[in-house]
Amino acid sequence: MFMVLRHTGIIEIVVDKLARKFSGRSFLLIPILITVFATVATLIGTPELSLVYIPVIMPLMIALGYDSIVAAAIALCGTVIGFAAGVLNPINTGLAQKVSGLPVFSGLGFRLIIFIVVVSAAIAYILRYAKKVKDDDTRSLVYEDDQEKRKMYRDQGEVEEKHMTTRQKYAAITTLIFFGILVYGVIGRGWFMIEMSGLFIFMGIVVGLIAGLNTKEISEGFNQGFRDVLVGAIIVGIARAVAVVMEDGHIMDTIVYSLGSAVNELPPVLGAGGMYFIQLIINFFIPSGSGQALVTMPIMAPLSDLIGVTRQTAVLAFQLGDGFAHILYPTSGYFMAALTIAGVPYQKWLRFFLPLFVIFALISIVSLVIAQMIQWS
Repeated sequence: MFMVLRHTGIIEIVVDKLARKFSGRSFLLIPILITVFATVATLIGTPELSLVYIPVIMPLMIALGYDSIVAAAIALCGTVIGFAAGVLNPINTGLAQKVSGLPVFSGLGFRLIIFIVVVSAAIAYILRYAKKVKDDDTRSLVYEDDQEKRKMYRDQGEVEEKHMTTRQKYAAITTLIFFGILVYGVIGRGWFMIEMSGLFIFMGIVVGLIAGLNTKEISEGFNQGFRDVLVGAIIVGIARAVAVVMEDGHIMDTIVYSLGSAVNELPPVLGAGGMYFIQLIINFFIPSGSGQALVTMPIMAPLSDLIGVTRQTAVLAFQLGDGFAHILYPTSGYFMAALTIAGVPYQKWLRFFLPLFVIFALISIVSLVIAQMIQWS
């Protein structure tokens, strides 16, 4: 759908106008976008929306002098922070608390503090890398990979400001209306991948026709978009197969029980940290917040009672252990698809993200220790 929008010329014009508007204060965009994406994810629990965000912000970030990793990091880190902190996230927090016998969304205040701390850490880290790239783009981890994008969005040598035709203006307004419908559907009607995909197909056709594309051009746009995400789609299937084998073969039950028994030997403060690392390990095999909650929390909740860890802390250990690893492990299907869309090789993403993941892990452990010390319940 976004490839069809590119064929209409709308994206290039919007990018040109935003690039001119923020050319002198482009650093403002990074914290604003991260905060917005994190807030949406912490309310509705859909880190997969990064697949939607990346094509939108990628041209803008390149035009402003950054690289593909900055664009991917804004979308992936922003959404996963909101998902992991789970202030009002029904997919991990709500379900895990319900399974654990806790009031749904109880303990909101402490999770909100964690959300603010983690968002601040991510903004500082991404801004530091972004400044380095803007000062000297040869220091970008994806300098060679971004050559074509730089030619397309930055190195055109065009100084004349772009303007929309009347048809493009109507198409742009229609696009905004469709995005309003998307937000309403996700938040108010419980839409997910199937409904979103149907809306995007319809949106691509309608907006393309309004902008003046013929049916052949619209079809070619869709085909080009499909080619760009085909590798990611294959990786999603392979990644999901690992989880299916582990779950349907009942291998996961044995692993969870064995790891839970090991935590039983630890004192309460260390036990909370132990639960975090267990959830971190299990997330490799079950890259699904709801799936991991249903597999682990029926064991971890009563185990927390035995070792003196509050159930609220056990749920937090699940959230933090499950959440941030979604953009670390290659078994996370949406994450690998997002990297494919962004054009960022996995090994280069690891070089960028691993230090930030360590920061997230340290914040998680400190948060769990504090939660246990204050007997958060």
